[in-house]
Amino acid sequence: MAMMPKRTKFRKQQRGRLRGHATRGNAVSFGDFGLQAMDWGWISGRQIEAGRIAANRATAGQAKIWIRIFPHKPVSAKPAETRMGKGKGDVDRWVAPVKPGTVLFELGGVPEDTAKLALKRVAHKMPIKVKMVRRLPAT
Repeated sequence: MAMMPKRTKFRKQQRGRLRGHATRGNAVSFGDFGLQAMDWGWISGRQIEAGRIAANRATAGQAKIWIRIFPHKPVSAKPAETRMGKGKGDVDRWVAPVKPGTVLFELGGVPEDTAKLALKRVAHKMPIKVKMVRRLPAT
């Protein structure tokens, strides 16, 4: 089942605009390795779920996986071959707006080579450019 909010205040939203770089959620906080966005974009609930499954399979269930983004933005669409007008379409999918620097996924409890393989598999499922980052040593 694709990720979506349990309830929202409003059914539909305008598209909005993504500007700037992530100032929050831009460091590896929970695991040892992370996947960081390098581009702006919308990541759908289905893509997040596909990434989670890919990471689980690549680590054989040994890794602890944290998903750091959540799709809380509704995107509407009109049915195919419909004339213009008659209002805004129904909610088609839910997306997570992502800015460059946002950490999307984190892994912990596995060696670096396993984490690298798993995050590479997750990266293939993402619609934006990403890179692997590691946790900064505590000072």
